[in-house]
This record gives sequence, C-alpha cells and structure tokens, in this order.
Amino acid sequence: MKQSAIKIFKAYILCVIAVLIMGPVLLHAQEKKEKLRGDKKKIEEEIKYNSQLLEQTKKTKLTTLNQLVILKNQISQREKLIQNINQEVIALDEQISLNNEILKDLNNDLEKLKDEYAEMIYYAYKNKSSYDKLIFIFASRDFNQAYKRLKYFQQYSAYRKTQTHLIEQTQEEIAGTLKELETHKADKVKLMASLEEEKDQLTKERAQQYRAMRNLSKKEKELLATIDEKEKAAKKLQKEIEKIIAEEIRLAAKKAGTTTTGSFALTPAEVKLSTDFTSNKGGLPWPLERGVISNTFGEHEHPVLKNVITKNNGIDIVTEQNSKARAIFSGEVTRVMSIPNYNYVIMIRHGEYLSVYSNLDEVYVEKGDIIKTKQEIGQIHTDEKELKTELHFELWKGKTLLNPSKWLALSR
Repeated sequence: MKQSAIKIFKAYILCVIAVLIMGPVLLHAQEKKEKLRGDKKKIEEEIKYNSQLLEQTKKTKLTTLNQLVILKNQISQREKLIQNINQEVIALDEQISLNNEILKDLNNDLEKLKDEYAEMIYYAYKNKSSYDKLIFIFASRDFNQAYKRLKYFQQYSAYRKTQTHLIEQTQEEIAGTLKELETHKADKVKLMASLEEEKDQLTKERAQQYRAMRNLSKKEKELLATIDEKEKAAKKLQKEIEKIIAEEIRLAAKKAGTTTTGSFALTPAEVKLSTDFTSNKGGLPWPLERGVISNTFGEHEHPVLKNVITKNNGIDIVTEQNSKARAIFSGEVTRVMSIPNYNYVIMIRHGEYLSVYSNLDEVYVEKGDIIKTKQEIGQIHTDEKELKTELHFELWKGKTLLNPSKWLALSR
C-alpha cells in the first residue's frame, strides 16, 4: 500500500515537471507563429498596395520604367511572402511533432496512472475490512505508532482521490492536445494551398517583368535621353540647394556674430532641435503616408540599360495620385521654389539638418512657416504620360548630403 502511494506521488511530480518543461517550449512556438503571422499580414498589405499602383500604371498603354520598378518590388514582396509561408509551415510541422510527442507521453502517463490506480483498488478490495484496519492500528507498539498508522490511512485515501484527479486531468489534456493537433494539420493544408497559389502568381509576375524589360530595352535612345534630362535637373537642384544652405549658414553666422561659415551657428533652441532630430535617426516618419521606394540613394546600375550608371542624391517614392507630402520632423520652412523637372520644391530646416521635398504640384506652406512633424506641406505631382506619382526626397546635414534610408523608419 505504501509503495502504491509513493508511485502516485511520483507520477504527480512527473506531470508537474512535464508541464514546467513543455510550457515554455509551447509558449515559444506560439510566439514564433504569431510573429510570422504579423509579418505575413504586413507583406500582404504591401503586395495589395503594389497591385493598386500597377493597376494605375496599366491605364496607359505604354510600357514604362515605373511599371518595371513596381513589378520588381512586387516580386520581391512575393518572394518574402513565400519565404514567410515556408517558415510558417516549418513552425507548424514543429508544433505537430511537439503535439505528437506530448500525446505519446500523455498516453503513457495515462496507462501508468490507470495501472497504479487498478493496483490500489485491488489492494483496497483485499483490505477493505474495517476490522483489519483497526487490528493494524491497535497492534501498534505505542500511541505514537498508532497515530502514524491512522494518518497513513487518511493519506492513502487522499492519494486515491489525487490519482483519480490525475487520470481525469490527463484525459482532458489528451483531448485538448488532439484538438490542437487537428487544428495545426488543417492550418498546414491551407498554408500549402496558399503557397502554391503564391508560387503561381510569382511565375506570372516574373513573366510580366521579362516582357517589360524586353519592351523597354527597345527604347534605348528614349531612356538615355530621359537619364540625361534627369541628371541635368538633379545637378540644378543640387546647385540650388547648396547655394541656399550656404546662404542660410552665412545668415546664421551673421546673427551669431561669428565669421565661421563651415557649418550652422546654432541658437540654444536650434541645438536642441538638432539633438532631437539626431536621436530619431532610423525612426523618422516617411515624407508621405504611403508609397514604394522606386530609386534608392547613391549610384546604381540602370535597371534596363547595360553599363549605364545613374546617381540619386536622395530617394524616390512612388505613391498613388493626389497623395500629399508631409514633414518628417518639426522645423521652419527655409525655401519654396520651382525647379524644371522637379516642379515645386520645399526645404525645411531642423537646426543643422535640412529636408527637401521635390516634385510637388501644389504647396501649402511658405517661407518662414513653423512646421510640425507629419504636417502636410504639398500635393505630389502626377506625370500624365506615365501616370506616375513620385516624390523626390533629400536630406542634408549642413553642406553634407545624407542617405535618407538610414534616417527614416523601416515602416511608415
């Protein structure tokens, strides 16, 4: 009888240990699954937005560089989605394997608990006589031993109840694990079907990309002329910006009573603004609510023309028609001007930093205005020929050009 009670107690302890060990494992698996689903949702939103932009470009019968850029981004997002689904399938396989392992252990525990309970019932049946129990107690050497034997019978009764509870609890856990296992298997079937659909869609988009590349490669002269025109416009914009910055530095130096013109002479308020701007590096909001980066900072190989290198002093962001440009940080409007091929251009100063927003149709601010973060400052121009709505954005620190991508947040 004492051995059976000890077995029950050991079984109970083993169940507790199993819960303590498997709990964190299951929690980690669930957290991993939730993260993958969160990432998947964001990627799907990007794909949906890209599809909207592509539909917009299809209103023109021309094959444009803009279409190719959006297609490339769409393919990139689709590949991310397929990778995400594959990871989710792997995570589900791990959970299914874990559930099978738990199920096996629970069934083994249940069999042991049932065997031990049957042994207890059999022993209790053989010794069911109250007379035998009394004889066992009164046969004690002294009162202390009699008390211990009485307590033992009481503990034995409690152990029987514990054993019954453990069996019921284990059966419930088995039922719950089976239900969870079936859910994971059903989820996997859906994911595998989704994976095949995404792969088919990716194949179609790659075919579209190939056709666009082939059509655009036939327009070499036109593309080269466009590149030349853009380079001239970019140089003119850069020259104007540098001239304005030099003038702003000179005026700031004059105001501060210094002759130093290498960088801005800042007031205490401007020093704080610059510090705040710096501390937000990597977390600044985008210069529009939503869009796709169509051209990154620096020198790049042309997406169609071989051996042609293009240079970008900022980033270009494609968006939908009637979109608004917005300030990335609080500051003061330094200049509103008009540049050929860039339409209206707005410069906002944030202490020693300057943000530049180009290719605007309308402006909502004027020189000297104090601007707040995310305040709308103008409407972005739409090219009627290509049906392309694109903002050109630059960032400067004094006379030094910065890569905006390192300063803006990853998500809008």
